[in-house]
Order: sequence, then C-alpha cells, then structure tokens
Amino acid sequence: MSEAGGVKGLRSIIGGSAGNMVEWYDWYVYSAFSLYFAPVFFPKSDKTAELLSAAAVFAVGFIMRPVGAWVMGMYADRRGRKAGLTLSVTLMCLGSLIIAVTPGYERIGAAAPVILVIARLIQGLSVGGEYGASATYLSEMAGRRHRGFFSSFQYVTLISGQLLALGVLLVLQNTISEPALESWGWRVPFAIGGVLALFVFYLRRGLAETDSFKNIKTGEADGMTSRRSSGFALFTQYPKAAFTVIALTSGGTLAFYAYTTYLQKFLVNTTGYDRNRATEITTAALFLFMILQPAAGALSDRIGRKPLMITFGIAGVLFTYPIFTALSSADNPLTAFLLVMGALVIVTGYTSINAVVKAELFPAHIRALGVALPYAIANAVFGGTAEYVALWFKSRGMEQGFFWYVTIMIGLSLIVYLAMRDTRKYSEIKED
Repeated sequence: MSEAGGVKGLRSIIGGSAGNMVEWYDWYVYSAFSLYFAPVFFPKSDKTAELLSAAAVFAVGFIMRPVGAWVMGMYADRRGRKAGLTLSVTLMCLGSLIIAVTPGYERIGAAAPVILVIARLIQGLSVGGEYGASATYLSEMAGRRHRGFFSSFQYVTLISGQLLALGVLLVLQNTISEPALESWGWRVPFAIGGVLALFVFYLRRGLAETDSFKNIKTGEADGMTSRRSSGFALFTQYPKAAFTVIALTSGGTLAFYAYTTYLQKFLVNTTGYDRNRATEITTAALFLFMILQPAAGALSDRIGRKPLMITFGIAGVLFTYPIFTALSSADNPLTAFLLVMGALVIVTGYTSINAVVKAELFPAHIRALGVALPYAIANAVFGGTAEYVALWFKSRGMEQGFFWYVTIMIGLSLIVYLAMRDTRKYSEIKED
C-alpha cells in the first residue's frame, strides 16, 4: 500500500508539488519578463530582433536540459528521489540570482549576454533533473487508484509557477512605471525566485522517500539486483519505452509552449494588444487551465490515459490552425481569452497525464532517468525552440507556417497515442 493513502504521503505530495512550483516559477520568469529585459542584455535593434535574441537564449537553456536529465536522473535513481529534488532546486536558485545581479550590455558589453547564457544553462540543468525526479516522486507516492489525479499536480504546480511569474509581472506593471520596469524592475522577480528556492531547499530536505526507491536499496543490500541506472542501459534495455516517451512528448510539449509562453508574445506582436492586456488574458486563461489538470488526471484514473491523449491529438490537429488564425485578428479581449482557453483545454489531454504515463513505462531502478532524459531530448528539440521558430516564421513574413508546424507535430504524436498500450492498465509501477 502506498504512503499516499495516509497523512504522511499527502504531506509529501504537497511538499514535492510546492517545490516544483518554485522551480517552474524561476524557469518561466525569464519568458514572462523577456519583453522588458531583452533590450538590456542585447544591442539595441528592432523589437522582433531583440525578442529573437532573448528567445534564442531561452532555447539554449533547453539544450542543457537533456544533460541535466541524464546526470540528475541517474542521481535520483541511485541516491533517491528526495536527493534529486533537493539538488535541482539548489541549481535553480543559483541561476536566478545570477540573472538578478548581472549588469546590462551598455555596462559590460558582450559579457552580459554571455553571463545570461551561463545562468540559463544552470537553470536548464536544474529543470532537466527536476522533471524526472518530481514526476517519479509524485507517481510513486500515489496509490494505483489515484495515480493520475495526484501526478497531475506536477502540471498544476508547473502552471502555478507560470501564474506566479505572471502575477509578479502584473503587480510590477501596476505599481511602478514602465521605464522603471525596463531599467531595474525586471530584476525583482529573479531575486524573488532565488529567495523562494532557498526556502524550498529546506522544505525538500524534510520530504519522505518513496517506497519504490527504498525497495530498490533493500534489494541491492540483499544482493537481489545489481541493475544500475545509466543512459546506456536506458536505450539498450528499454529502447521502446524511451523512444515512446520522445515521440509522445514532441507534439505535446510543442503545443504546450505554443499555447502558453509564446501566446503572450503573439498577443502583443501579432494581435496588437499592449503588454498589460496580453498578460491579463494569459493569466486568466492559465488559471482555469491549472484547475483543469486534476479533473483530467482523475478522469484518466477511471477511463485510462490513452483516451485523453488521443483526444488531445485529434483536437490539436483539427483546431490549432483555426485558433491561431482567429486569434491574430481577435481585437475583442473576451474573444481572445476564449480562443486561448480553447487551446489550453485541448492540450490538457496531454499535460494532465504526461508525467504519470512516462513513469508507468519504466521499472523503479531506472524510472527517474527514463522519465527525464527522453522527455528532455524532445523538449529541447521542440519545446525549447517553439518561440524561436514562431518568431523566425514571423520575421520571414510566413507566420502561418508556425501554425502548420505545430499541427503536423501534434499529428505525429497522435500516431503514437493510437499505437501504444494504455499505461494505466499496463503499468510498471508496482504497489509496495
């Protein structure tokens, strides 16, 4: 019986989720405030060129995520889920504080974007390990009957971290002048993130370890297994599961970043809203999106994971192009909100259960790495480059090409959803 049925297990799930929220707040603050700090770190140019440079650094952070997933996934499999979670938040704290104190291009020249890149590489290393450790931790702490529900809180906290970043943005937009926000105000959220990460460091040190990991260590002590988590073992012993994760993630993660982080910029650069209104629309939609996650996760506990992923795939293929096209000319804020919300309802079929689906594909001794590394590879290629690709299409006068790109990638992932077994029924997570 999992600990999740008791108070201790529930406390652990809440504690792990709160730490995940701060991790993702630190990660998304970069995207939320890039409209303001892009001119600080890069040579002054036209607005799209500055955003393109900032988006390129955002993408660079994703390059480090597979490295973090590999190194810290093995660390979480060998040293424990709690140890992996604690290390990841330490690195995130460091990256945020570096960005908060780094001078701009006018003061230190080319060193400014170089330091920014280094800070994002550190944060990429952190997030690469965070996803696998937290997805594994939440899935293992939850019992079989409610695993979809509890694991959905990974995206609840991921979205709440993004909401917190947008909330800080809204507060600053309404309390200080725009010149002040562009000059120094954008540094405040990075400093807040660093301080919150220090708090979470102490919080995570008190988490309970999962029974699944304890049983691995017991088996090793009794000489029952000598299996070790490694990248070589992952792709040689579990190639089908590893490549399934890459394939099912590609369309889902691209859609998620297209529908969330990029849409804020789309509302400004294409639809024509001012930055405050774009933030308000995005924040309201993300709040409802967050609430949907546990409901969809609970539904997957009743009907299975596969029907939700297939629904996302079909709806994403049919409606991505029409939603973006309509949104480009949606001059009414309510219409824009409803269109954004429609896109987020669609992607909920992926976001609410993707963590548990991946965790259910791998045995305990390699689960954190198996969840983290293939996901990070797909995320680096498709999620991390979403904004850059979208802005590239726009800079070439072919913005609609991005709509088709997202549609095609969702369609390719749909093929995998149709072909794979339902992990709720065929789960590798054993009851302890």
